[in-house]
Formats: sequence, structure tokens, C-alpha cells
Amino acid sequence: MDSRAQILEETLETILKGEGLEMREFDSVPEQVKPVTLRKSVCYIVSAVIFNSKDEVLMVQEAKRECYGRWYLPAGRMEERESILEALQREVKEEAGIDCQPITLLMVQEQGPKWVRFVILAEEKGGSLKTTAEADSESLQAQWWDRESPLPLRAPDVLPLIDAGIKYRRNPSFPMLQPVDFPCPVICQRLLLAYISSNGNTDSSNEPLLWLLLSSNDATPHPSLPIAVSVDTYNTIPWAAHRLIKECMSSSSIHVQTCGILGVQHNGRIPGKTDGICFNMLVLLENVEDGAEISSPPALEGDAYRWHDMTNQSLKAKIIQRIKEKSVLPVQSL
Repeated sequence: MDSRAQILEETLETILKGEGLEMREFDSVPEQVKPVTLRKSVCYIVSAVIFNSKDEVLMVQEAKRECYGRWYLPAGRMEERESILEALQREVKEEAGIDCQPITLLMVQEQGPKWVRFVILAEEKGGSLKTTAEADSESLQAQWWDRESPLPLRAPDVLPLIDAGIKYRRNPSFPMLQPVDFPCPVICQRLLLAYISSNGNTDSSNEPLLWLLLSSNDATPHPSLPIAVSVDTYNTIPWAAHRLIKECMSSSSIHVQTCGILGVQHNGRIPGKTDGICFNMLVLLENVEDGAEISSPPALEGDAYRWHDMTNQSLKAKIIQRIKEKSVLPVQSL
């Protein structure tokens, strides 16, 4: 195996494990992109889903004027220089009175580049539930909810999050995943773009064929996955992949399916310079042209990208399995 192929395979293994990679050059960049700044051009929110031994979920009673007395999951905005997990632990301590240990990201929700919510499954690790005697501007009290007793909720959007936590505890649908510490100036996606076909395969094993779209960026001396910067659109995360495909396959009829998130990279230690987030995304490309030859990937326009025929059987199987089983962190555009 030559060194370039080895580097690519190491990159893929790292991404599939939910780990992070250093940010280098961006491949698909809209005009006039500037570094994002927390609380000014972006807002990150953390929400905690925590259960006790009785399968009751942790809830806090709101102290905010607009939702006073209503109940919600422990949640709040990230502050400057915080990591995602530090923000989670701070919010849970302030609002519920307990210490917690993150288990895994459950879901990422977003509405444009200015609003991203990280829903995290965690477990209690000490402290005591906040009582009405300890009420403050953060919350009035905390309690465990059996999900059956009447409880006036601040909003019903927490119910699917609680359900997601219940389902994951019973049957994890993707490997445990936590954010990793890598700086990034913008919101972007490192895209593992896969094209799969079983047609035209003469291999006796009848295994599907798999191609990956790679960047041909001159600034990167070895094969790399393309990185697309998000823009100010309604569906920020999915749209980055769509834009990149339009750039290199504008004449092809391609269906772009965003499967989900393989990893989340964030640092935030230098306000205004590292407040961005890189989502390592798994994306499936499908040719939808009638009568089109689908045993090979669509032709590319220009030389900014190239197709890589995935011959490493172990890696190919891992990628196809993650796609077919949807074994990735779900992302929702609200």
C-alpha cells in the first residue's frame, strides 16, 4: 500500500470512530465568509437528558418570566470559552443542583447557522436536587418525572428528546459519541460522500461497489475528504453537501441523502476565532436519472474533486453498514 492510500484509510478510520481531524483548507466556500462569534453570529444550546434508576427523567421548573412555573429539560446557551460538555455540566448544576457525566450526544438540531442545539444523554454523578428553598433566576426547583404524572411543560419539543434517550438506553442505534476538541473558525462539514452500486460488479462475491468523493485541493498534499462551509440558509447542515454537489456535478441528476453525523469538532477557547464547529457527516449520493448507467459514479466537472474506488474491504463494509443501518447521530433541521 502506498503512503497516500494509507493516509486516506487512517483518515476514514478516524472519522468512523467519531474522532476528530485538524482543519486545513476549505473546499466549498461561499463568498464573504467570516469567522463566527458565539452570542453574536451563532448560538449554541445544550439540553440534558438524564434518567435515574427508576427510569424517571430529570426536569427543572422554569424561573423565566415568559415560562414561569413550567417544566423543561435542563438546558441553556453556551458561554464564551466553554466546550459543549462543560456547558452541559454547568447548566445541569445551575438548574438542577446535581453533577452529571455525559454519556453520548443523542441528537443535533439546527435552524440556520445561528441556532444549533446539542441534545446529550448523561447520568447523575452527585449533588442533590434543587429545592424551592434554593430557587433563583436559573430555576425554581428540579425533580424526577415518571412521564405519566401531569406536568405542565414549557414546550412539547422535549418529549421527542426524552423518547430518544429512552430508546438509546434500551438499544443504542449508533456508537457513543462525544464532541472532540479541535478548533474551527466557522460552521462547516467534513463530508464523507459515498456512492454505492452493485450493478456491473463481476466479483464472484457480488459485493457492492463503493466510491468516495475526495478533494483535489492543491493545499492538501494527500487524499482528503472535502470540507464545505455552511451559509445562512434555513437547512444549514444538509445544504452544504447540496451546494458542493452542484459545484462538481451540476449536469447530473443526483439525490443527496444526509445520513447523519459521525463526529462533532469544537474548541471555542479563543472567542471570535475558534467558535466554529465542524460536523463530520456521512452522505449518500444516488443517481436518479432514468436509464442512467449506475454501475459507476457520475462524471465530475472540473478538477477540484475526484472519485476514489474503495477497495479496502473492511473499510468499505463499515461505511456501507453505517449507511444501511443508519448508525449515525441524527440531525434535524427545524
